[in-house]
Amino acid sequence: MKYSHCPNCGAEYGANNEPGKLSCTNCRSVFYINSKPTASVIITDNDRILLGKRRIEPPKGKWDIIGGFLNLGESPEDGARREAKEETGLEVRISGLLGFFMDTYETTGDSTLNICFVAEVVGGDLTAQDDVEELKWFSADAIPDNLAFKNGEEMIEAWLTTRSA
Repeated sequence: MKYSHCPNCGAEYGANNEPGKLSCTNCRSVFYINSKPTASVIITDNDRILLGKRRIEPPKGKWDIIGGFLNLGESPEDGARREAKEETGLEVRISGLLGFFMDTYETTGDSTLNICFVAEVVGGDLTAQDDVEELKWFSADAIPDNLAFKNGEEMIEAWLTTRSA
C-alpha cells in the first residue's frame, strides 16, 4: 500500500520512513501500516470439518475455512461467530483457540493476521450464504487440495495435529 499524505494534517510524507511506519515531519504523528485482523472458525462435527467454496475472488471456486475480516471494535470470538452465521446460516459455540496465522490477501497485498477458532454447531440451518457458493463436510482424511489461502492450509494442518495429539 502506498500512502503519500498524513491522515492527520494532510502534509506529504517524505521518503525517509521505516517499513510499516510513516512519520509526519509536519505534525509529528505516526501512521502504522498494520496487518488486517481476521477471524476464522473450523466448524467440526465428530471427525469432519465444514468448508465453504468461494463465490468471489480471491480465489473463486476454491475451498476455504469459514471466516473473514473483523469489523471495527469487534472481538475475534464475536467475529468468528458472525462469519459462521453469515456464511453458513449456523450458530456455533467456540470450543477453543486453534492459533494465529499470517498471510497476504491476494487482491490488495495487505498482510493479514488470521485468528482461528474451533467450534461446533449449536443451531441454525446449513445454507451457503454471503460469499460462499457451496458448503460441504470433509472427513479429516479427505480434505480437498484446492484450498483458497495458505493460512487455510496451515489452519487445517494445525487442526489435524491437535486432534491426533
